[in-house]
Amino acid sequence: MKVKLKVEPKTIFLTVGKVYNVISVERGWYRIVDDEEEDYLYPPELFEIVEE
Repeated sequence: MKVKLKVEPKTIFLTVGKVYNVISVERGWYRIVDDEEEDYLYPPELFEIVEE
């Protein structure tokens, strides 16, 4: 799945408007590799799905 960040969160390394690949969905949260090349879980309400 591909998602696009729609709001600028604080203290995480993501870029608003950038499309990210979701590695997995764990307990409803998206595991994404951020701009620092680290993977973390993020809440889905920060993103819009651009490709299932």
